[in-house]
Amino acid sequence: MRFAEQLRLVRVTSLMTMLLLCAGHLASAQAQSQPKDSAQKGDVKTSVAGGAWREDWTALRVPALERPHIDGESLANDSHPGFTRELLQIEWRVNDNIDLWVLKPEGVKNPPVVLYLYSYPSTNNRYKDLDFCKFLTRNGVAAVGFVSALTEQRYHDRPMKEWFVSDLQEALATTVHDVQMILDYLASRGDLDINRVGMFGDGSGASIAIMAAAVDPRIKVLDLLNPWGDWPDWFAKSTLVPESERADYLKPGFLKTVEGVDPVKWLPELTSQTVRLQYIKDGVPVTPPAVKERIASVVPGNVKVTSYQDTKEFLRLVATTGSGFDWIQDRVKAWPSTTEIKTATRMPDQQNPGGSR
Repeated sequence: MRFAEQLRLVRVTSLMTMLLLCAGHLASAQAQSQPKDSAQKGDVKTSVAGGAWREDWTALRVPALERPHIDGESLANDSHPGFTRELLQIEWRVNDNIDLWVLKPEGVKNPPVVLYLYSYPSTNNRYKDLDFCKFLTRNGVAAVGFVSALTEQRYHDRPMKEWFVSDLQEALATTVHDVQMILDYLASRGDLDINRVGMFGDGSGASIAIMAAAVDPRIKVLDLLNPWGDWPDWFAKSTLVPESERADYLKPGFLKTVEGVDPVKWLPELTSQTVRLQYIKDGVPVTPPAVKERIASVVPGNVKVTSYQDTKEFLRLVATTGSGFDWIQDRVKAWPSTTEIKTATRMPDQQNPGGSR
C-alpha cells in the first residue's frame, strides 16, 4: 500500500474514533530492558541560546526551573450556549507554534480539565465543530485540544522523508515535553483547576499520555484508546509503516533510539493515577494485535482494561450512548479540587486554634 494511502487510512481511523465517541450526542443534537543511554525518568537537559529552547529527547521530564515562561497569544475567542471557545498560539521552540484550543463550560468557576490528544496524523479541525465542543464541555469539565509534534501545522521545513514515524523519538519526546509546559501555561491562567487534570489519548496520543503522566503527577486520570508501543512488533506489523521503509526501522540502531519512548516501559509506573486502557481488537490495523497484547500485559493492578471485539461492538456499547468521554470526565471531577485541598490543609489549625506553636 502506498504511503499516501496509508495516511488516508489512519486519518479515516482517527476520524472514525472521534465520530464514534460522540455519535450518540451528534445524533440527538444532530520488551526490551532500558539501556543506560536511553530516556530515563531523569531531567531533560535544556539550555536557552539565542531564544531557542534546546532539549534532550532521551529524557522525558522537564525540570520546572528550566521550563520557559509561556504566554499564549489569543487568536480567537467566542461564546456559545453552554461553553466558551478560545484558540491560542503558544511557542517555546523556535518555528514550532502550537495551536491550543481551550473550551470551558459555561457557569463553572475553575473547572477541572481534560487534555485531548488524537493519533497522528490528526488535525484540530474537530474543535471548529460547535456540536463537538458542546459535547466535550457538557459535563462541566474544560477541554484542551492540540496536536503532537510533526503533525498538521507543526510539520514544516524538513524533507518529506522525515516524518512522524521516521523521527519517532523526536515526535514522542517533544510532545511529552509539550504536555508539561501546556500544563504550566494552563496553571498560569488562573481559570482552570490544575489539581484536577485528565488526559484522553488515542493511538500515538495515548502513548504520549502514558509517558507524560509517568513524569508529571499533575495528570490524575488517563483514558487510553489503542496506544502504540512495543516498537519492535509495531514497526514489524503496523499498516502505517510503508513497506519501503520498514526494514530501516527494524535495524537495531533505530530501535535503540526509541527504547526510551516505549509505553511498555512507562505504563507499569502509573500506579497512583486512575487509568482506563481501551482496545478495539479488530479493524484498527495501525496497532497490531501483538502490540495490544504486549501493552495490556504490563498494566499495573489499578488500570481498568476494557476491550471491544470490533468497531461495531465499540459503537454499540460506547458511541451510540454518547458516553465516550463520560468516564474520564466523571473521574477527573471526583478528585479533590484546589479549594478542598486548601481547606484540608487548614483543618488542623482550625480544629486546635489554641494549640502549641
